[in-house]
Amino acid sequence: MPKIGMEQQRKSDLISAAIRTIGEHGSLDVTVAQIAKQAGVSSALAHHYFGSKEHLILETMRHLLRELHELSAQGLRQADGPRARLSAIIEVNFSSSQFSPSTIAAWLTFYVHAQRSDDMRRLLKIYASRLHSNLMHDLTALTSRDKARHIAKGAGALIDGLYIRHALGTNKSDAERATTATMLVEDYINSQLLLKTTGC
Repeated sequence: MPKIGMEQQRKSDLISAAIRTIGEHGSLDVTVAQIAKQAGVSSALAHHYFGSKEHLILETMRHLLRELHELSAQGLRQADGPRARLSAIIEVNFSSSQFSPSTIAAWLTFYVHAQRSDDMRRLLKIYASRLHSNLMHDLTALTSRDKARHIAKGAGALIDGLYIRHALGTNKSDAERATTATMLVEDYINSQLLLKTTGC
């Protein structure tokens, strides 16, 4: 008789293994057997829990979205004021859990696969919409709505672009690259808000 909570733990292990396996291969051309081996379970058990590779991949992406959403919510609750909340959003996107090589590789792979998968494209749109909404919420407290929309689009593009830049690799550590990425987005927002407040 299975222990209470064992199924949820096994599912979590398989999702973590999927992120690592996709990251190592740099594509979705991985098998359920490879993911199951990474998780230390049988491929039959993986199929039992998720039904198919496609469903396992979608659940892995949903997991990443939930994790990012929960971290964002936590960071926003602890921030004091709209500008601090903007910094919290940026910091979360480049936190150690989101900016690890395997997680970034998985996200990039999902972006590519979204060109062929309606379900994956829909999930990426949810991520983009949520990021834009969070940025807009606090930017509108600091500047006009039109200007806020412009800054939010630019900041969102920078965050996504810096993920791609990270994938190219440098001699810097993950922590150094995360710090640099955070500073670049912060500088962009600061410069845009300064342009508004000074009338330049």
